[in-house]
Amino acid sequence: MKTILVTGAAGFIGFHLAKSLLEDGHMVVGLDNLNDYYDVSLKLDRLKEIGIHGDEVSLSESVSVSDCYEGRFTFVKLDLQDRVALPLLFEKYQFDGVINLAAQAGVRYSIENPASYIDSNIVGFLNILECCRHNKIGHLVYASSSSVYGENEKVPFSEDDTVDRPISLYAATKKSNELMAYTYSHLYGLPTTGLRFFTVYGPWGRPDMAPMLFANAITAGKAIKVFNEGQMSRDFTYIDDIVKGIKIAFDHPVSNNQEAEYQIFNIGNGAPVSLFEFIETLETSLGQVADKIMLPMQDGDVPKTWADTEKLNNLGYESTTPIKEGIAQFISWFQNYYTKES
Repeated sequence: MKTILVTGAAGFIGFHLAKSLLEDGHMVVGLDNLNDYYDVSLKLDRLKEIGIHGDEVSLSESVSVSDCYEGRFTFVKLDLQDRVALPLLFEKYQFDGVINLAAQAGVRYSIENPASYIDSNIVGFLNILECCRHNKIGHLVYASSSSVYGENEKVPFSEDDTVDRPISLYAATKKSNELMAYTYSHLYGLPTTGLRFFTVYGPWGRPDMAPMLFANAITAGKAIKVFNEGQMSRDFTYIDDIVKGIKIAFDHPVSNNQEAEYQIFNIGNGAPVSLFEFIETLETSLGQVADKIMLPMQDGDVPKTWADTEKLNNLGYESTTPIKEGIAQFISWFQNYYTKES
């Protein structure tokens, strides 16, 4: 059993990862600032699935679960920018490893509110690095993004590709995280692993991402916005496959590397799906046809993503969830969750 810090634990990926690590028998400390970038009630409902209730969060900065997972989950409401409380948390728990998924998400929102991305994704990540350095953390795994590839025309995208031309501030902050991690690995021998996620979807997903936006609009009889006239494709990756990849990467830190204890992995499905096929799959699962508004490409967006996952495959990773199965699982959760909400 390891003691693992998962930041962004009330977020989409963080929630699923924390739950999976608990099921594996680890002790997990989940950290989240519960910001209102999207509906906080969804974040609280995710925590409720693990055993933390909203009224408990409001009463305390730190809440432990005693009635499930044998008391192995503790939730801490904390911002990564807090340079006083964060080091104290590290000192208290002496983590075996850290998985940093906390970040200000969203490509398009980074154009509207750039300061929040610097505060969370740069300042917050620096604080994580400093805490890992001073507490001799055995392995730091952190979320990067497929957005670092920008408008790369060579497909599939490989970790060895040049990624120095980000087309959104969000992508720039994620590339910055990779550079910062490399520096700490090089200077201090901190083992770090960056994970470039490719279009994650599934139950409990974010409301600002295409699956939820489209499902909400279709069920409400509203038109969906189809950007770049539909001439787009994404390497949609189901959440269970993402969690599987994170855990494999976490279990394989770089060691005895002469240059730096640093590595990067793509985590994707390895099979891009066109936007129209994705919409048709949603329509089939919902049993409704969507009205579509064709629009030009949005600033900061890219026409295609496609992950080369060979590096992670060599460690035992395999994406096994086809888009039809993954969408069916998502829609099943979506209909159940929002029926209960209403």
